[in-house]
Amino acid sequence: MPVLLLAPPLPAMDATGRGPDDFALYTFGDSILDCARYNDRGVHPGQLLVHNDDALFSEFRGKDLKSRGGARLVHCAVDGATVANLPAQARGIKPPKNAAALLTVGGNDLLQGLAADKGPGLRAFGASLDKFLAGLAVRPVLLGNVYDPTFGDDSRNFLGVDASTARANHRRVNEVIASLARRYGELVDLHAHFLRGNPSWMTRTIEPSLLGASEVRRAFLPALGLA
Repeated sequence: MPVLLLAPPLPAMDATGRGPDDFALYTFGDSILDCARYNDRGVHPGQLLVHNDDALFSEFRGKDLKSRGGARLVHCAVDGATVANLPAQARGIKPPKNAAALLTVGGNDLLQGLAADKGPGLRAFGASLDKFLAGLAVRPVLLGNVYDPTFGDDSRNFLGVDASTARANHRRVNEVIASLARRYGELVDLHAHFLRGNPSWMTRTIEPSLLGASEVRRAFLPALGLA
């Protein structure tokens, strides 16, 4: 059953301008969520989910957490991160009252060897991700799976790994993510969403462009009750 997360009513603000029960949206993982450097507006999906840029994306006016009440972003995702980097991103976080976490990971693990893996690396990936999620103080976690920057076109393969092998391991990574999403929160199917897209959603082969950042945001909207 989908986990619908609605921001609470706007709370009273303290002297810092922050309400004690503001909804906090945390981002963890890689450049799918930390892609501001790849567009000239410095935009990433977490920003848009908390407070849409109405001048850039008028379609999403009112479809953000700020429109539903007090909300703040705690941006911990780091471009280039793998599953091994996740614990450092969450270090020191205490359990918040009203919160959700967004997590995207696995793409860099595939680029750094999992695309050609025969099995042990995939098992280690799953164990590491499970351990991180079990210890994460934020609940629920909305896990975005790994999209395909070739849009299913083998002629665009850039990995130096046989496409059938790479696609099989990509599928296995996404199966791990889906399994853990059922345990810790909800799956956000970025892979399926991006297969309906086009190359304008990408820059530098694999990174979300400005439009791509908005499309990542679009995919997370239903799980946050904002669609």
